[in-house]
Amino acid sequence: MLSSSYGIQNLLKEGYKHYAGLEEAILRNIEACKGVSNLTKTSFGPNGMKKLVVNHIDKLFVTNDAATILREVEVHHPAARLVALAAKMQKEDFGDATNYVVTLAGELLVQAEALIRTGLHPSAIISGYELGLAEAQRLLAASVALTVADARDADVITRVIESALAPKLPSHHAFFAQLTAKACLAVLGEGEGSARFSAENVRLVKVLGGSLEDSELVRGFVIPRGLESSGREGGEKLRVAVFGVPFDPQEAETKGTVLISNAQQLLDYTKTEESYAEKLVRELVDAGVGMVVAGGSVSELCMHYLNKYGLLVLRLMSKFELARLAKSINATVLSKLRAPTPDEAGYAESVRVREVGSTRVTAFERAGDSSQLVTIMLRGATHSSMENVERALENGLSAYKQLLHDPRYVHGAGAIEAHLVNKIESFATSHTGLEQYACLKFGQAFEAVPKILVDNAGLNSNTELPTLLAGNVERPCRGVDVFGGALADSESLRVYDSLAAKANAITLAAHAALTVLRVDQIIMAKPAGGPKAPNNSGWDNQD
Repeated sequence: MLSSSYGIQNLLKEGYKHYAGLEEAILRNIEACKGVSNLTKTSFGPNGMKKLVVNHIDKLFVTNDAATILREVEVHHPAARLVALAAKMQKEDFGDATNYVVTLAGELLVQAEALIRTGLHPSAIISGYELGLAEAQRLLAASVALTVADARDADVITRVIESALAPKLPSHHAFFAQLTAKACLAVLGEGEGSARFSAENVRLVKVLGGSLEDSELVRGFVIPRGLESSGREGGEKLRVAVFGVPFDPQEAETKGTVLISNAQQLLDYTKTEESYAEKLVRELVDAGVGMVVAGGSVSELCMHYLNKYGLLVLRLMSKFELARLAKSINATVLSKLRAPTPDEAGYAESVRVREVGSTRVTAFERAGDSSQLVTIMLRGATHSSMENVERALENGLSAYKQLLHDPRYVHGAGAIEAHLVNKIESFATSHTGLEQYACLKFGQAFEAVPKILVDNAGLNSNTELPTLLAGNVERPCRGVDVFGGALADSESLRVYDSLAAKANAITLAAHAALTVLRVDQIIMAKPAGGPKAPNNSGWDNQD
């Protein structure tokens, strides 16, 4: 029987939801995006507040990283997800400024909402925002404050990385900036651009115990576990055989049954097993192998002969760690228990086992490589604090990679945003159409960044924000000293933001806002699947 309803509902299957018009679609989408922006806005800057997020599997996150927060809270509103996806793209491409994208996109939509309520059509707002975006990109390119000429200048690199780490590590950013800079320079190879550097060559290992200042840089591949073999605690100039399977000749892929009718057959069976294990180990020794890395368990019988012939044994359960280790020592992961050829065996200059806190760690070192792998060994009292540092250091590595790709930087600490506010407002007044109002609001949206920094520094935004805006008219030269609680000259602050990362963040935020403004209808299908299981208890416990 045909539905008797009229309009678009007559065209859609039962269960669809349809929203249209100014109140139902545009303003509702803006409200959802404002909610996402307000969620992360308070975490912006070095003095930003942290969020305690418990995800769907009860894992705990204490962080101010916007990308992590948005990923774990699982935003479902379709318009709000556009902003979350823009932040995700910024994270994947540049590794930083994700909160900047969300904050700016939310502020652009706040300004657009004010214009819509005054009667301005969304198409005029879109035209004005596009004008403002083009002018902002031009102003950024003309406001370069620092160009890194030498990618091996430790002082400049440390300052650039410190600017990226300060929002995530307000108390330890200077220490970890130096540590990250040393790690990046240690793995920097020869070549041009970002191809010289691979962040995969800088490994992060978390070791529980001690303080964050106890973290150290180790030149080599570090594994937070000790050796399985007894006797020696390391060796020099070792050839290493890496197996991707357990070191157990008797472990079969299928189950088998052996029938033994007398004691002699039992003795003969064990002799055969012993002779095979010894033969396998002797083949490794004859091939010059001094260490065995097994991708699983090691049988007691094989361990006996490995110890007898003096081979070091390390057991790794992670296939990913096994592949990383094989790459670091130029070894081939073997899928069968056999002696490796000279090309398949890896080489370690030294293997050392030492105790860090209450954890035994094994370090592989391989000298002579221009892009030698290094490991930053993180220490901390809790796993949460170390995970927060790990996320921050990933941003630092991305900042160095971006430096190699584009060495241009602009003044940070809210200086460039205050400059954009002044210049875009002047640019907007030069137009006579309706788009001038939207262009003016586009420039005013940048006020959100210095205002948050001023508030987080404990200053009065009503008095300090006008002073900051007045000090950045002709060029960005005055920023917010968050740690000192005052406004200061940008040259003395030495806080720099990557021009490419900033320009991309502004573009993504603007495009996300423009996409939301272009939507005038929302059509939502009925969710697939049957009835959902109750969250509080099982089916059997229902009354």
